[in-house]
Order: sequence, then C-alpha cells, then structure tokens
Amino acid sequence: MNHLNDFPLWAACLVAVFLFIGAGLALIGSFGLYRLHSFYDRIHAPTLGTSWGTAAIVLASIIYFSILQSRMVFHEILIGIFVTLTTPVTLMLLSRAALYRDRAENNPDVPALNPPEGILDQPKTINDTGTANRAPGEHE
Repeated sequence: MNHLNDFPLWAACLVAVFLFIGAGLALIGSFGLYRLHSFYDRIHAPTLGTSWGTAAIVLASIIYFSILQSRMVFHEILIGIFVTLTTPVTLMLLSRAALYRDRAENNPDVPALNPPEGILDQPKTINDTGTANRAPGEHE
C-alpha cells in the first residue's frame, strides 16, 4: 500500500522545498562548526541549523502528514518548541562554562571580567552656572 501515489504534486514540491531549506541551513551550520577557529565562534554556527533548520523541517512534516492523513497534524510543533527553547539555554550554559574556565586559567583571549571604565561611565558634575559638565565628545 503506497500513499505517495495519492499525494498531490504541489504539496510534494512544497515539502521538498522546506526539506531542502532545513537541510541547507543544517549544512551551513555544520560548515561553520568546522571552519570557525575559536570555541566562542563555533558555538553560534550550529544554532542556525537547530533553530531555522528545524523550523523548516517541522513545517515540511506538518504539511506532509496533514495532507496524507486528511486532517491537520500539529504535534510536530512541540518538537519545534522544545528545540527552540532548549537551544539558546544550552548555548548560554556552554558559553558561560567555557568563559568561567578560560578566566580561571587566565586565558589572554578572553575579555576581562571588569571592563575598563569609559567616558560614559564618568559621573557628571555641576559647574557654577548650574549646567552639567560633559565629557569630551558627549552631546546634549
């Protein structure tokens, strides 16, 4: 029993387009993971495939099974929601753990814990005329 004989051509093309988009985004993310040099650069590339790539593949699955079963199928949305929620949380946990480790090892490539004070951090003082003294280059 083959259900694909009854599947409309327009729907097959739409599903194929979304699958190619999702697979292409996952491929771009894997190339970024391979090509980028530092851990902090590499951690961003796979999130492209897990967020937008997963969304395209989930959309293709919704279209395919909704047409195949002649009713709307939405349980794939749960997969997309879980992936969308867990990917940024995982990214933040991994990056914070790596940043903590690199700062503990005094790695020179990591930003300082307390950044130097800049012009915007300096307090404003009031002069004799009642106006605020501004730092050089600061506009009203």
